[in-house]
Amino acid sequence: MGDLFNFGTEKKVPLAARVRPGTLSEFLGQRHLVGDNGFIKRIIEKGEPPPSIILWGPPGCGKTTLALIIAKSSRCNFIKVNAVLSGVAELKKAFAKAEEDRKLYSRKTILFIDEIHRFNRAQQDVLLPYVEDGTIILLGATTENPYFTLNGTLISRCRVLKLEPLTDEDISRIIDRAISEEEGLGSFNIRLTEPARALIMRYANRDARQALNLLEESALLVRGENRDTIEPSDIERLFTERLFKYDEHGEEHYNLISAFIKSLRGSDPDASVYWLVRMIDSGEDPRFIARRMIIQSAEDVGNADPMALVIAVNASQALEYVGLPEAIIPLVQAAIYIASAPKSNSAYNAISRVRKDLRDEVLGDVPMHLRNVEDSGYRYPHDFPDHFVFQDYLPGSLSGRRYYEPSSEGLEKDIKERLNKLWKGRKFF
Repeated sequence: MGDLFNFGTEKKVPLAARVRPGTLSEFLGQRHLVGDNGFIKRIIEKGEPPPSIILWGPPGCGKTTLALIIAKSSRCNFIKVNAVLSGVAELKKAFAKAEEDRKLYSRKTILFIDEIHRFNRAQQDVLLPYVEDGTIILLGATTENPYFTLNGTLISRCRVLKLEPLTDEDISRIIDRAISEEEGLGSFNIRLTEPARALIMRYANRDARQALNLLEESALLVRGENRDTIEPSDIERLFTERLFKYDEHGEEHYNLISAFIKSLRGSDPDASVYWLVRMIDSGEDPRFIARRMIIQSAEDVGNADPMALVIAVNASQALEYVGLPEAIIPLVQAAIYIASAPKSNSAYNAISRVRKDLRDEVLGDVPMHLRNVEDSGYRYPHDFPDHFVFQDYLPGSLSGRRYYEPSSEGLEKDIKERLNKLWKGRKFF
């Protein structure tokens, strides 16, 4: 058996990276792209620089591996950046290197951007001139629909290739290769029972990276206990320990955003910041968080402090302008403001009350004095003291109905007092 010390420390490169296919013949899955007459196979066989490509597919389906194989076969320079960690400054360094190599060595550069959907619009715009003039060949990888998350002008200059989830057979063959190959676990004589294999495949959910991570962690576990066979109980134990990990499309995604929303509503800025930073650092789309804060500022703060909505919208715009990692600062600022602001859900409740009447078909005609006709009897409020005059603005069947009930919190307390003064007998509770 191999040395446990070496297995645990010297081989710090993850198993998924150690057994990554280096050629198209070793690649498993995506037969519509790499099989006979597949687009990727055709461009690789030509041995020429590829066009700019967006690889769109679920996690662990081979996007990064295909990008590396394409780059290797094309004999182009290869620069890789991650959209979560990189900013415009890093992009500009890549452009400068690509321009230098093109001028001095007549060699093209492939720029691979992982999670390209996380680039904001400004960052995407920076790419355009360099893609257009051929300074770089863009290979982008995304789990999100690029037609929704990328600029139309950028998409129009790329070939979008849709990758499918791997099959169970693909995952099983990838596991076999990892166990047998010397660069994988081959030197450690690890055995995997069929029930344990089935559990890995079930928990990996057709994600090769997750399958290999589970395999590697379970191999470390059994070797640490002086065993050489991975049993189902080992996989179950590992999976339970990993439940805290974040999955932006799974249950934990909804649990964390729920905790964030409830912390904002509950006026706890500390918890709000904790959940926000945890989501960002786990890979959540910051635009999703920004949208939720815009909603919460109107739903839970409302007119008790109208600035909450302004700050939430500004934080969203700041995200688009500067991108991560810096944009986390205005996002946190907005979360603290929303959590600390006085609360009112009166706007949200007003919608519910109106919709109840609409469901009950309590509609009514537009009053004559509110119609777009001459001499309707409409009285212009600015012609009266305090710029106000009594008249009905609801249909006759709904006259006197209360939809908006201002709270006594923050600025809304002043709003309620003003409305009560204007309407006198009409009380806003």
